[in-house]
Amino acid sequence: MSAESAFIESLRRLAMDPAARRLRDDAAVLEVGGTRLVLTHDMLVEGVHFLPGDPAQDVAWKLVAVNLSDLAAKGARPVGVLLGFPLGDEAWDRAFLEGFGAALSAFAVALLGGDTVAGPRVLGLTAIGEAQGPAPSRSGAGAGDRLWVSGSIGDAGAGLRVLKGELRNAPALVESYRRPRPRLELGEALAPLVTAMMDVSDGLLIDAARMAEASGAAVRIDLEAVPLSEAYLAALGDGREARLAAATAGDDYELLFAAPPGRTQELLALADRLGIPLTPVGAFAPGSGLTLADRGAPLPLPPRLGWEHG
Repeated sequence: MSAESAFIESLRRLAMDPAARRLRDDAAVLEVGGTRLVLTHDMLVEGVHFLPGDPAQDVAWKLVAVNLSDLAAKGARPVGVLLGFPLGDEAWDRAFLEGFGAALSAFAVALLGGDTVAGPRVLGLTAIGEAQGPAPSRSGAGAGDRLWVSGSIGDAGAGLRVLKGELRNAPALVESYRRPRPRLELGEALAPLVTAMMDVSDGLLIDAARMAEASGAAVRIDLEAVPLSEAYLAALGDGREARLAAATAGDDYELLFAAPPGRTQELLALADRLGIPLTPVGAFAPGSGLTLADRGAPLPLPPRLGWEHG
């Protein structure tokens, strides 16, 4: 068990309110006077979640986007955010505010308050949303459900490799890393159709394993089905190693969800209507754990399934 997992496990005895969902989800769901509020908080740390040389405008965008992605995974519309900001270099701070304002405008979300301190660049944002319908947890997948993912996988991880000088320049991949797009409209449309949903933040394999564990089921991922973008294929190709790299990279912020086979045509129609690819990449079964296959043949799990803190 990682240090992060152990700490969260210790916190669970304090999180007794039903809204906390036993800390087994990415957001809290709080019923207030007939309104279903969805609350989440994510942090970005310089040198961990973004590079010291990343433009401040892009850091601001990413801070907003990753929090709104958690709302999208609960089918919630954003209402407002609270910002925790460390004051430092004036020019950087001004550029951050420029990007922050652009992100708030792009996603039609209000700044409601927050706090400022002087210190290292550890940025925090609390996002508040409202779910008009169901707010699916990550724990509802059942044996027989198919596992789906939106968009493409691996672009952000490849973009980080470009910025580190490990791959040749590919602006589309860098854009995916620095400026993710939360699937807000899609999440709201999917919420009534799915049995479980979360976003892919730490990597497809590790997040699928987390969904399976929370749901008390086993999950199989079909590596050949993992959707890759044209930019990713141009940079890394379509071999097994490239696919494993995509499936274990983080920062995709696509939606990962479970749905019964009978929903397939409805999901494909939704994908066509919104212009966002939805791809089945595996299935749930009785039991526990994650297994990986490639063109029907079992494949050993890689040593690292995705990103973990500690």
